[in-house]
This record gives sequence, structure tokens and C-alpha cells, in this order.
Amino acid sequence: MVDGFAYGMAAILVIAIILPFMQVITVSMSPASVVNATGFHLFPTKFDFSGYKKIATDNNFWHSYLNTILRAVIGTSSGVLITIMTAYPLSKVNLPYRKGLMLFVVFTMYFSGGMIPKYLLIKNLHLTNNFLVYILPCLITGFALIITRNFFMSIPGELEESAKIDGATPWRVLFGIYLPLSKPVVATISLWYCVHHWNSWMDNMLYVTKSNLYVLQYVLQTILTNGQTADMETMTDVIIHTETMKMAALVLSLLPIVCTYPFLQKYFVKGMLVGSVKG
Repeated sequence: MVDGFAYGMAAILVIAIILPFMQVITVSMSPASVVNATGFHLFPTKFDFSGYKKIATDNNFWHSYLNTILRAVIGTSSGVLITIMTAYPLSKVNLPYRKGLMLFVVFTMYFSGGMIPKYLLIKNLHLTNNFLVYILPCLITGFALIITRNFFMSIPGELEESAKIDGATPWRVLFGIYLPLSKPVVATISLWYCVHHWNSWMDNMLYVTKSNLYVLQYVLQTILTNGQTADMETMTDVIIHTETMKMAALVLSLLPIVCTYPFLQKYFVKGMLVGSVKG
């Protein structure tokens, strides 16, 4: 009975995810006349890739795409590195003030200064209209740090002791022993950081006004909401987006994450389980 209910809920969840995704793909490949006439439909009756051809001429879209790729690569790599370097000492039971430091990390997960104090901080640090505003404020997250720290605690301490007897430094222990054994948790937090950076647009709206620093999701949000974007080169021309162009832009924005996830999936569950059960 319980298994049947679980499978039923899972089936409903899968359908709720797949149907909108199929609708987006169908609209992006259909002519505007069919979209306006039939409305919701799961499979294209006619194929027309003019939406993709037109979105290819939107310089603002592709420049923001490049900005998002750079943000995702730099933000993910730096976030994973800082998380690993912070989690390693916190995994040691003999670290002074370890419990207090962990309480501070947990505190940041539930409480923040709010939007206005954060904006004032960003402004005083001269990060407005600066590419670093996408990287530094979200360089590390408390949840990723706790998961990584717990994973490190599950690694046998005898490995580190034997390495130190052979003369290994803490840096050598971390990057030569712990890191190779931590592929599951590294893949897990890498996916978290990558998805966060790829989907984020609020910081663009709050802290960036220069169009050459716009990220993909903010441009996509303006396309879906307003149906138009300003051409970046002329800064005067306006590109009008039809429904097919909107859906084509949405499909193109999903491709990198959809292509990346299968390579990290085999590590994801293991990294989550091992990193969440250790106290």
C-alpha cells in the first residue's frame, strides 16, 4: 500500500515536470500560426525553427549567455575550492572553538541581515556594476560546507596519520588523500553551485545596471516578461520576441545544465547520503 502510494506520487511528480518541458520544446519548434491557433499541445504538428534562427541574431542574449558561462565556471570552481578548504579543518575534532564555528555556520543558514543591509554592504565594497558581485557574495554556502565537512569526517583518520608519519603536510593530506576520496561530495556541491549560478538573476537586477554585465537568466526574465530586449551594440534598437522565440531562448538556456547533470548523477546520491549522516 505504501509502495503504491509512493510510486503514484512519483508518477504525478514526473508528469508535472515533463508536461511543461514538452510544451516549451513543442512551442519552440512550431510556427507562430500553429501556436496561436491551437494553444497547449504536447507534440508539434508542424516544424518551424524560425524562433531559433531569430534568437541567434539577438546579440544581448548571446553576450549574457557568455557572462553566465563565465559566472558558472568561476563561481563553481572557486566555491568548491573554498568549501573544501574550510570543511577540512572543521572536520577535525581537536580544532579549537570548533563547536562555536559550526554554530556560526548554521546561524547564517537561517538568519541574514536582509536586502537593504546587503545592498549597502555591496555598494560600500564597490561591487555594484562589477562582475565580482556574482562571485564573492555567494562564494560559500553553509549547507554545502556542512555536507562536505561531514563527508570528510567519514574518511578514516588512520589514512591521515600514516601520511603524516611519511612527512605529508596538511596541504598534501587534503589534496592528495582527502580530495581523491571525495569525488561524490565534490560532484554534489559542484552541481549545487553550478545550478545556483546558472539560475540566479536577482543579484543582476539589484546590483548591475550595465548591460554588458547582464547574465542569461536576467535577460531571459525580461524576454519572458516584456517580450523584448534592447540590442547591446546600438543600445537603441529593440528586438521583439514572439512566443516561439521566447521558448527557443528558454530551451537554449536549459541545455548546459541538462547536459551536465547525467555526468554527476552517479555521485549525487552517495555524496548526499554520506555527507548528511555524520554528526
